[in-house]
Amino acid sequence: MASGGCVWPGVRPARAPAMRTLAGLWVLSLLTCGYLSWSRGRQQDQEAGHGPELGSPASSQPHLIFILADDQGFRDVGYHGSEIRTPTLDRLAAEGVKLENYYVQPICTPSRSQFITGKYQIHTGLQHSIIRPAQPNCLPLDSPTLPQKLKEAGYATHMVGKWHLGFYRRECLPTHRGFDTFFGSLLGSGDYYTHYKCDGPGMCGYDLYENDRAAWDHGGGVYSTQMYTQRVQRILAAHDPRKPLFLYIAYQAVHSPLQAPGRYFRHYRSIVNTHRRRYAAMLSCLDEAVSNVTLALQAHGFYNNSIIIYSSDNGGQPTAGGSNWPLRGSKGTYWEGGIRALGFVHSPLLTLRGSVCRELVHITDWYPTLVALAEGHIDEDAHLDGYDVWEAISEGLRSPRVDILHNIDPIYTKARHGSWAAGYGIWNTAVQSAIRVRHWKLLTGSPGYSDWVPPQAFSNLGPTRWHHERVTLSAGKSVWLFNITADPYERVDLSGRYPGVVRQLLRRLSQFNKTAVPVRYPPGDPRSNPQLNGGVWGPWYKEESEKKKPHKNKAEGKQKNRKTKKRPQETDGGPQCSPGAPWG
Repeated sequence: MASGGCVWPGVRPARAPAMRTLAGLWVLSLLTCGYLSWSRGRQQDQEAGHGPELGSPASSQPHLIFILADDQGFRDVGYHGSEIRTPTLDRLAAEGVKLENYYVQPICTPSRSQFITGKYQIHTGLQHSIIRPAQPNCLPLDSPTLPQKLKEAGYATHMVGKWHLGFYRRECLPTHRGFDTFFGSLLGSGDYYTHYKCDGPGMCGYDLYENDRAAWDHGGGVYSTQMYTQRVQRILAAHDPRKPLFLYIAYQAVHSPLQAPGRYFRHYRSIVNTHRRRYAAMLSCLDEAVSNVTLALQAHGFYNNSIIIYSSDNGGQPTAGGSNWPLRGSKGTYWEGGIRALGFVHSPLLTLRGSVCRELVHITDWYPTLVALAEGHIDEDAHLDGYDVWEAISEGLRSPRVDILHNIDPIYTKARHGSWAAGYGIWNTAVQSAIRVRHWKLLTGSPGYSDWVPPQAFSNLGPTRWHHERVTLSAGKSVWLFNITADPYERVDLSGRYPGVVRQLLRRLSQFNKTAVPVRYPPGDPRSNPQLNGGVWGPWYKEESEKKKPHKNKAEGKQKNRKTKKRPQETDGGPQCSPGAPWG
């Protein structure tokens, strides 16, 4: 063996540099090509001793990788019976712990806020809908965030992907809320290639940021799922694996608009429904992206000390290609199809790998769980709604969680037949609310679209009433009770049979409501128009003292000099940037 390097068996020393170059190209190919065997790569890394240098001990704190998919339905993964191919997600889940009693919120902003703060939305003022592009609203600045707590514990913190927690003030941006770096979008949706978003006539702008500035030079017609994965690979290549890392990857996929590179359609030509076919192609691309992230974790020495968490932010939207079958309802509703999520944990650090966790887990639980894993500290007066559920996930112990407040929305459209009388004088059942206590789930008000949409419902024109199992809500109905353990598909309403249980859950709702803060849902501000801000969606609100200071809009100058790049052709693409969707 020559000094200063290794010589492969059968290779002469003079050729070793060339072979090392080839080896480097091979590793690069792993990071850029999809559907390679990451498990085989892991075994080779272990045999070769890849990882931190000998004599340099790795941190006892694990690397935390949280991957959040957007609008992925409960059924839309191979191991839940989907026709869509997800080999990476299936493999990671099979070798990790599948979360089969895991809940999120029915739309984007609430789920993301609860992950970042560990608090129910009634405690952050985000009880109603999403944060709209033109609203002067954001995650409350007085709520300590998960990345802030992890930074206190010595972590490097990076976010890649969709923020959707407000941006009207610069203080609301991710790099001001605990992230060392941010690369992604601020809004809830947008074109996957041009990264433009319209929120109405004359309200269109660019939405791709690097830290706190518009990333004009990074758009270039690159599909966002691939672009975000490339950024993750760069972060991992530059970070020392001996130092703890928190990486929050919030992919835009598979949210509308339904767009995907042409090559991902090849397995789905037989799917008649156009929306479902595009959705399937997007999900295949996302699955490949997760594979490439895992390969990068291995190649750069992170994997053996990493905890990878995968989650959807809400249920799927059948009219946009998603499927929650056999669950009831869809995105935007408090039926199980809107809030029961796909999720799993994958890590060599798990005690019980290859298992299923059926304990109650909620998206607020990641905050205290990850801070505890990071050996961080949570103040006694933090008033979190989440629990540390690591022992339930890793060791199969009982979850400390026994209930979930799905939400109380006091300004949502009131149910026509709801009343205090229907709520036994305890609760006004006209108010939209939902709560889970052990096996029981109670809904009041208007829970939202309540049909079951089986897979065979997808015609070329999209789901129609003729293909649904449709439920006609009884006249005067404003309360529903289900035993979710025995009836996870919410087919048998037990509210009339168990009035005592209804009263108990209504009292619990009332107790939660006493702790609620006022709803934050301001009207749109015309100053948010990107045309007034250099063509960019971004912070527009300024204090009175700041308004008097003259300044030049740098983004506007960049936009004038920027050449529009032609978008690559797709063999079966989706619509361009269009006015805002009803849900984020």
